[in-house]
Amino acid sequence: MALTQKILPNPARRSVTILGSTGSVGCNTVDLIMRHPDAFEVEALTANRNVDLLIEQSRKLHPGMAVIADPALYGKLKEGLAGTGISAASGDAGVIEAASRPAEWVMASIVGAAGLRPTLEAARRGALIALANKECLISAGAVMTAEIRRSGATLLPVDSEHSAIYQVLDFEQPERIDHITLTASGGPFRQMDAADMAFVTPAQAVAHPNWSMGAKISVDSATMMNKGLELIEAYHLFPVTEEQIEILVHPQSVVHSMVSYTDGSVLAQLGEPDMRTPIAYTLAWPKRMDTPVKRLELGKIATLTFEEPDPVRFPALRLAREALKSGGTAPTIMSAANEIAVHSFLTAEIGFLDIARVVEETLATSPVGELETLDDVYEADAQAREKAQNLIAALRRNSGK
Repeated sequence: MALTQKILPNPARRSVTILGSTGSVGCNTVDLIMRHPDAFEVEALTANRNVDLLIEQSRKLHPGMAVIADPALYGKLKEGLAGTGISAASGDAGVIEAASRPAEWVMASIVGAAGLRPTLEAARRGALIALANKECLISAGAVMTAEIRRSGATLLPVDSEHSAIYQVLDFEQPERIDHITLTASGGPFRQMDAADMAFVTPAQAVAHPNWSMGAKISVDSATMMNKGLELIEAYHLFPVTEEQIEILVHPQSVVHSMVSYTDGSVLAQLGEPDMRTPIAYTLAWPKRMDTPVKRLELGKIATLTFEEPDPVRFPALRLAREALKSGGTAPTIMSAANEIAVHSFLTAEIGFLDIARVVEETLATSPVGELETLDDVYEADAQAREKAQNLIAALRRNSGK
């Protein structure tokens, strides 16, 4: 399924829900909403475990409902919201309830497989979904796009690369697209010797040179798995084949992506590397809104460079293409194994290069099935996680950890 550009009504005050309000994307969304208090009415906020920040955000934005995913923190949330009139809830059921409330616009920024069901719930009621959760299209692409078609919901990408493509893609003439180009910063290890990458620490991996992001996505950037995941997302979002999706390393992170047409034209969206730009594009869509983002000054940047990614040093790109070509549950398996491997790297259980090894071995030894329901997604996800954990345990035994 490719995105379309349906024009929705844009009321004076848009009702919004933020699923994952205390994460990096969620906090940037809150920042923008607080700068335009007369333009938005907050229906619900949800968080995983950061109850203190959720309470602070709720007291500032006055949503109808605030949900903490960890039930053990419900008491603290309820106490923190006492006297505000804000309804408090917890657990998976509470997050689903938040997604089902009648907000016109929903930020889907819950990280990982936990974001699948609430995002699907918002899609089922036809919401305008700002999609920041990669797993919705990577792990459950066929399921999610089928629901979008059925309900008439609208999907707006929040990733800077997909937002860039959305802004310059001619939806009226998809047959005139030659190819699209996803740009990648190359992460912090773009020029590091391959041998030295074996000794990379978690602190080094999360220190992205251009973007301020959470730990998991920062590691994905360092392995370039994030670009592999974005390739799969682009396949589901836009009217292109896998062969029409190219990846280029662009260290300055100024050109966020490009669309090349059959007449030789190449259209690109440029901007400072600040997630508030693509978030604001979805918040105000189909209009635009003011943001505090630093204005791009190309004269001061002076030079923009591009290079092909190194497939040997960054095998994640190959793994993602192979998973996309295999179809079915293969992308689900890859995404689940990567989540487990990245977590194990961040907790110093495995080395940096082991991340790709775990993902590749999990893919190689897991049967690929059909992907028709959310249960298919969860089953493949759970099996891949278990297999990845077993592989990690074997790696630790062999290394003496």
